[in-house]
Amino acid sequence: MIEALRGLGYSTATALADIIDNSIAANATSVDLTFVWNGRQSSVRIQDDGHGMTAAELDSAMRLGEKNPLDRRAENDLGRFGLGLKTASFSQCRRLTVATVGADGLQCLRWDLDVLAASRDDGWRLLEGPDDSAAALVSDFGTHGKGTLVLWEVLDRIVTDGFKEQDFLNLIDQVERHLAMVFHRYLEGPRPLLRLRIGGKAIAPWDPFLNGHPAKPWHSPPASPPGMRGVEVECHVLPHKDRLSAKEYESAQGPDGWTAQQGFYVYRNRRLLVAGSWLGLGQGRGWTKDEAHRLARIRLDIPNSADEAWKIDIRKSTARPPVEIRAWLAKLADDTRARARRAFAMRGQTPRTRNGEEVSQVWHSQQFSGGMRYRIDQTHPAVRAVLDDAKGLAPQVLAMLRVIEETVPVQRIWIDTAEQRETPRTGFAGEPPAAVMDVLKVMYRNMVRFKGMSPAVARSKLLLAEPFQNYPELVASLPDDFTEQEAKQ
Repeated sequence: MIEALRGLGYSTATALADIIDNSIAANATSVDLTFVWNGRQSSVRIQDDGHGMTAAELDSAMRLGEKNPLDRRAENDLGRFGLGLKTASFSQCRRLTVATVGADGLQCLRWDLDVLAASRDDGWRLLEGPDDSAAALVSDFGTHGKGTLVLWEVLDRIVTDGFKEQDFLNLIDQVERHLAMVFHRYLEGPRPLLRLRIGGKAIAPWDPFLNGHPAKPWHSPPASPPGMRGVEVECHVLPHKDRLSAKEYESAQGPDGWTAQQGFYVYRNRRLLVAGSWLGLGQGRGWTKDEAHRLARIRLDIPNSADEAWKIDIRKSTARPPVEIRAWLAKLADDTRARARRAFAMRGQTPRTRNGEEVSQVWHSQQFSGGMRYRIDQTHPAVRAVLDDAKGLAPQVLAMLRVIEETVPVQRIWIDTAEQRETPRTGFAGEPPAAVMDVLKVMYRNMVRFKGMSPAVARSKLLLAEPFQNYPELVASLPDDFTEQEAKQ
């Protein structure tokens, strides 16, 4: 049975997170992880300053399925099945030693899968005391006032053939990123609830939502579904890449990258269970993760009493919303996805002026029975000016615009966006101010000299025309009077 339980699908990072859950339940304020590289004799240990366990409590903790998942638990309990310590550890090692200092002083038990495999009967041989290889370590730990030590040895699922020291170091980095994400709400703030260290170095929290960042285009107030106590949702749209520094952009993408990290973040008692998933919501087969919605992240808190209703698994890595709130969640998520799509397409800018006035856009999308198509807005100042002056050439100009509309390289744009993970540059992005000014002067001159507008009116109309709403300083610098040379240009 134990050999079978090793295949539940834990990674090293998720297994360690399960161990830390037990430390939090024991009211630990500090947890230290130590990775010791020594080839096949490498080991990992997790030590906390929690209240420790009595001899009876340790015996219970080392047994499989000692807890009934249907029993009522304390509100801060992060466990459910009574399997996490064992299954998480067995997924990584063949020898699990747990030492604890509690009311009964130092206690130590261990599982050794090689001893079980070599035994001639079916006995559950839970061994007392540490292996000789860990005797000194456990003895030293016994001098601590309280706490628990978990030791993994014989790391057959980690140190496999060809596994080198650099691979071990890379693994430590992966673990750090994962724990920074899973426990970020415990690690945040000037007085964090928990301090996590790897090799003595503190793990800094990773906030998926960039709370407090001035460039965030939108986030919702917390909301709760009717009649479902303890469930709370908060929707976020993150800043576009252009609104972040290189360091912020790299950090904000998370352990698995921007596209993978979109969606719902499901928390139970501030502990992250699901890090980016659309939870099977959406039409038909459900929404998939794509580039257009990469900026959408939704925080979803549930109480531990809702584990069964939300189908929380042993590894605490999947969740499925109850039927009665799926439509409510989908509506919130759909709105968030739409806002994120606009922020992604507009590079974090909405087509409005600083005063909130609506900006005239060149392109409009049209929904029809055959799908979606894109049309040029003939009322846009740049387009209207040409049509007004075209006279006999108007049919040719309109024909040219129609050809452009019917040949928008949608597929090429879609492929380039998917491959480069970025929307193509538009709106003079990356162009020098002089290039923008050249176009502005042509339009401004047409408005003032040929349309009879006052300079003030012409400038105000330019500020309401895409993409010039993004260049108010250049528009303001347009002169009230033209020189003779400018008039002839």
